[in-house]
Amino acid sequence: MSHTAHIRSHRKPRRSASTIAMRAGVAGGVLSTLAVAGASGSAVAAEPVTQTLELPTLTADLAAQVAQSADVTQQAAASYELQAERDAAAAKAAKQAKADLAEAKKKAAEEKKKAEEAARKAAAERASRTAERATLSASADTGSSEGSGSVSSSSSSSSYSSSSSATGSAAAVIAFVQAQVGDAYVSGGTGPNSWDCSGLVQAAFKQVNIDLPRVSQAQSTAGTQVGLDNLQPGDILYWGGAGSAYHVGVYVGDGMFVGAQNSSTGVVQAPLSYDPPSGAVRVL
Repeated sequence: MSHTAHIRSHRKPRRSASTIAMRAGVAGGVLSTLAVAGASGSAVAAEPVTQTLELPTLTADLAAQVAQSADVTQQAAASYELQAERDAAAAKAAKQAKADLAEAKKKAAEEKKKAEEAARKAAAERASRTAERATLSASADTGSSEGSGSVSSSSSSSSYSSSSSATGSAAAVIAFVQAQVGDAYVSGGTGPNSWDCSGLVQAAFKQVNIDLPRVSQAQSTAGTQVGLDNLQPGDILYWGGAGSAYHVGVYVGDGMFVGAQNSSTGVVQAPLSYDPPSGAVRVL
């Protein structure tokens, strides 16, 4: 017996070959798995990962809702724009109305001032008319005497015929125009206290129901043309050409006429020599 036989061996007991083989196989399988996993992990790490997000598909109802919402938004924008335009137009109209009102007030003030001035002028003319009437009447009487004397002294060479009286319609016309002597002359005037030349003549013949044209040009061709050496009371005298006359009056006889001459003299009765006419027409 050996001297170490009584000492227990400290070596581990030997495993059987099958156990070792099995463990080796397991270890190999584990290593193989780790190797494959590592390779796979490297491959995954090397390649970028792409993530795809799938958007929801628009259905017909959803598309209709989107379109409707867009229409509502567009209509709201159009409504706001229209309202803005209306507001701007209203502001502009208000501004223009304010300016028009100011202009109207200004014009009204000017018209009022003119009316007051015209009223003062008319009052002054009426005040002076009474004083002038006596002077004009005296002048007319003097002219009538001179005219009658001229006709009586040289009736054969006189350019005008004369008549001391008038009857019928002619007398009514003459009475009317003589009643207006001293009235004011106003362009466009048709009475009763102010006249222009054709307005006075028209009003005089209206007294005998004869409607004459309003203006002197037409009145100068309203009747039969007569010579100035063959005048009769009631004939219409005109100054200028027949059809283009610029002034008219009424022959009242005795070499005298009545006419609304101008703003300085008003309606006067004067001898034909005071302002010789160009021609005459007879409507009575």
